[in-house]
Amino acid sequence: MAERLIAAEKGTQKIAVEIKTFGSLSEMEDLEKAVGQYVVYHDVMSKVEPERELYLAVSEIVFVSLFEEPIGRLLLDNHRVRLIVFDPQREVIRQWTP
Repeated sequence: MAERLIAAEKGTQKIAVEIKTFGSLSEMEDLEKAVGQYVVYHDVMSKVEPERELYLAVSEIVFVSLFEEPIGRLLLDNHRVRLIVFDPQREVIRQWTP
């Protein structure tokens, strides 16, 4: 699972985006690691930069295979993660989840 963390600002809004590429044989294991890291980054950022919102960025393929399934929907419904869904081929954002 590759990852990259970037920060961005637009006006007064500040975000950090943790980009994940799920590539292991087990998407569930990748999801567990990604959510675990997200929670750690979120808690650290809440102390260091409380005004910055953290997002987890995943490809459309990962979104469909994990976050449109019951376990992923549960994470989104319980507001465990904020997602940015992107198209890696076109390099465009397809969806933001609050």
